[in-house]
Amino acid sequence: MQSIAELDLMDLPIEDRAFGADPEPWFAQARERHPWLARFTHGYLVHGHHEIRDLMQMDDKLHIATGDVVEIMGATGKPWGDFMQALLISRHGEDHKRMRDALKPFFKPRRIAGHVELIREVVSDLLDEWAPKGEFDFTEFASNFPVAVMFGLIGADIADLPKIKWALEVQGLSYSLDPSLLPEMEKAHAMMMEFNSDLVTKRRASGESRDDLLHELVKAEDAGVLSHQEVCEQLFFLFAAGYDTSKNQLGMTARLLFQQPELWQRCAHDRDFCTLAIEEGLRHSSPSSPPRIAQEDIEYAGVLIPKGTHLMFLLNISGRDPRAFEDPLAYRPGRESAKHHLAFGKGAHICLGLHLARFQMEEGLHLIAQRLKDPEIVGEVSWRRFPGVWGLETLPIRFTPAPAAQAERARAETC
Repeated sequence: MQSIAELDLMDLPIEDRAFGADPEPWFAQARERHPWLARFTHGYLVHGHHEIRDLMQMDDKLHIATGDVVEIMGATGKPWGDFMQALLISRHGEDHKRMRDALKPFFKPRRIAGHVELIREVVSDLLDEWAPKGEFDFTEFASNFPVAVMFGLIGADIADLPKIKWALEVQGLSYSLDPSLLPEMEKAHAMMMEFNSDLVTKRRASGESRDDLLHELVKAEDAGVLSHQEVCEQLFFLFAAGYDTSKNQLGMTARLLFQQPELWQRCAHDRDFCTLAIEEGLRHSSPSSPPRIAQEDIEYAGVLIPKGTHLMFLLNISGRDPRAFEDPLAYRPGRESAKHHLAFGKGAHICLGLHLARFQMEEGLHLIAQRLKDPEIVGEVSWRRFPGVWGLETLPIRFTPAPAAQAERARAETC
C-alpha cells in the first residue's frame, strides 16, 4: 500500500482564475496520472465519483476542514473565523445532531411543497421586472431568485435584499483560500449577524406565529435547544447556502439549455421535464468542493491517507468521471444515471436544504422558460474561482419576452 504522498499525482492550479473557466483539460490530464486523485497547494483533490461517494460517508474519520481554511485565511480568533467554526457543517456527533434536528422539520419535502405558491410568486414578480428588458446578464437575474425565496420563507423585508446579496456574494468566497478577502468577509459577517439578530427580536416582539423557517429557529431558541448566537449564525449559513449554490447551479444549467434550444422550449411546456433538466445539470456541473481533514489514518483503495491530510472533495466535477458516466460532458436530461450525482454531498453532512434547492430550481426553470423565448448567449461568458462555490460570473443573453398572461396560460395547460 502506498501513502498518498508517494503517488505520482498531477499538481492542479485550482486557485488561478483561468482554471475555473475551463477545468476539464486539466482533469483529463490528471486522470491519466491517477484515476481519482490530484494535488493542489494545500493538500489533495479527490475527483473520482465513486471515491468521493465512499470517502465522504466516513464521517467519523473525516471532518470538515474549517479550521484549516480559517488558518489559511488568517482568521483564527477573529469573528469571521469563529463563525466559520461554529457553523452546522463544522459540527460533529451529538452537537451536530442537536443543531440539525432543530432545523430539519422545516426542510422536509412535504413542508417545502407547501410553499410552492410563494416560490412561484417570487419568480413571477422577478420576471415581471426583468423579462421586458429582452436582454440581460442571466447570472445577475438568477442572483435575485433564491435569496428572494429565502426572504419569503423567513418573512424578511424585500427592501433589504441588495445589502444581503452583497454579504452573501462575499461569503460565497469563503473557501477560495484567498486571505486578501478576509476584511470584506469580516464586514459582511458583522452586518449579517446584526441583521439576523434584528429579525429574531422583531419576530419575537410581534408575537406573530407563521409557518416559516424563522418560526422554527425562534422556537428552538425559546426551548433552549439553540442559543441566540447560534440562531443568528445558522440564519447566515442558511441564507448563504441557499443563495450561492442555487443561483450558480441555475446559471450553469441554463447555459447548457441555451445551447440546445429545443430543450429550453420543452422546459416551458413540460414541468416534469424541468426535474430531469435540473437533475442532469447537477450531474454535469455543480458549485461545491467541500474540504475535509483526516482524523486518523485511512486505508482506502490501496492508498494510505495519513492523519492530518487535507482533502478537497470535488463534488462540482464528480459527475464528469468517465468511469461512472458514459459520455459525461454531454448534457442529456433524462439519462438514468443522472440521479446518482453527488452535488448535495453524502453522509451526515449531506445538504439539509436539498429538497428546497431542487424544488425552487425546477419551479423557477419552468416559469423562466415560459417568459424568456428563444434565448441566445450574446457576449463573453466568465466563471468564478473554482474552489469554494464555483459557477458563472457572467452569462449575457438576448431573448424574446413573453407576456405574463401567455405564461399563465402555458402553466394552466401544463397543470
